[in-house]
Amino acid sequence: MSDLSSNDSSPEHLNEVTQFEQLRTTVEQEFEIEDSFVEYNIPTFYVKLRQDSKTAFLRLIKRLDPLGFVPVLRKRNGKTVLQIMEKPAMKPSRPIKNIALFFATLGTVLIAGYFQSQNVIETVTFAAAIIAILGSHEMGHKIAADKHRVEATYPYFIPGPPPIGTFGAVIQQKSLPPNRDALFDIGCTGPIVGFLVAIAVTIIGLPLSSYAWIPEGSPTLPAPLLFSLIGLAFPPLGAVPLQTDSVLVILLHPVAFAGWVGMIVTVLNLIPVGMFDGGHVARTFFGKTTRKVISYLAITTFLILGFLIWEAFIIWAIIAIVFSSMRHPGPLDDTSKVTTWRKLAALGIPIIFFLSFPFLI
Repeated sequence: MSDLSSNDSSPEHLNEVTQFEQLRTTVEQEFEIEDSFVEYNIPTFYVKLRQDSKTAFLRLIKRLDPLGFVPVLRKRNGKTVLQIMEKPAMKPSRPIKNIALFFATLGTVLIAGYFQSQNVIETVTFAAAIIAILGSHEMGHKIAADKHRVEATYPYFIPGPPPIGTFGAVIQQKSLPPNRDALFDIGCTGPIVGFLVAIAVTIIGLPLSSYAWIPEGSPTLPAPLLFSLIGLAFPPLGAVPLQTDSVLVILLHPVAFAGWVGMIVTVLNLIPVGMFDGGHVARTFFGKTTRKVISYLAITTFLILGFLIWEAFIIWAIIAIVFSSMRHPGPLDDTSKVTTWRKLAALGIPIIFFLSFPFLI
C-alpha cells in the first residue's frame, strides 16, 4: 500500500505519483513487495528476500541507473527495507590534477632519495620503488572498483618531505559498492597488491644493502617480521666488517628502505577502523558493536606500544582516532552474505598484517 494521497491533483503531485508507481513497477520485476510508501520523500519498500536476492539487487541497480536512481537495501526492525535514492550529481574527474600531483610527488621522492645516498642511480631506483609500491596499492583499489562498476578516480599522489618524500596516495570513491562482496574486494585488493610489490622490492634491495656495527643503544628501524625473514634468505652481499662496536645492523640500500616503507604502509592501511582498508574489511564481516570494540582495541594497543616501544605508534593511534570518527556508509546491499571464498581469503588479511608489523628486535 502507499501513503501517497490521490486528493491532490496538482501537476507536481501527479508527477510524484507517476514516478512512485514507475519505481514500484521496476522493483516488482526483481523483488516481492510486502508494503510500499514514501518516507521522508524517499520511495520505500518492504520486500521479501529470496535465494537469488543478491543478483536480483544487481539487476535492479542496472534497471534504475537510466532513471537516475540507486537502490539501498537494509535490515530494519526485522524487516528488509529497500529505498530508492536519487543518484547524487558527480563532478567529472580532472586527470590533470592526478598528473600534476604525480609529477610533484615524483620530484619530492627523488629529492628524498638523493638525501639518502647522493647517488643518482640509487636516487632513481628508490623513487621507482616507492612509486611502484604506492601506485600498485591504489591501482589495486581502482581495478577492483572498476570490476564492480563503482565510480572511482585514478590515484592522487601526495608530495611529502624526506626521508620518504610522500604521504602516500589515495583514490576517491564516488559511489558505494553494490554489496559486501564488492566492499571486501575494494578494501583488500590494494593492500594485497602493494604488499606483494613491497616483498619484491625488499628482495631486490636487501642484497644491495651492507652490514655495519653501531654502538649499543643507537636508534634503529623496527623490522617487520617478513622483512627480517627475507633478510635471512637474501642477506646483503657484502662481507661483515671487523667488529668495532657491539651491535651488528644492516644499512639499508634505498630500495630496501622503500620495501620497508611498503610494509609499514600495509600495516597502516589494514588498521580496522573507519575508512581505512582494514575498516572496509571489518565493515564487510562485523556488526556495528563488534567494529567499535575492534577499533577501540586497535587504538588502545597502538597507544600502549607507542609509550612502551616505538613513539611512531602514538602517531598511528592518532590517525586511527581521526579515521574512526568517520561513519562508514557500507555497501548499497547490506543484507546479502559474503561468498565462501572471500571468507577464506579474509583469513589472509590478519596474516599480512602480522607479517608486515614492525617489531623491535
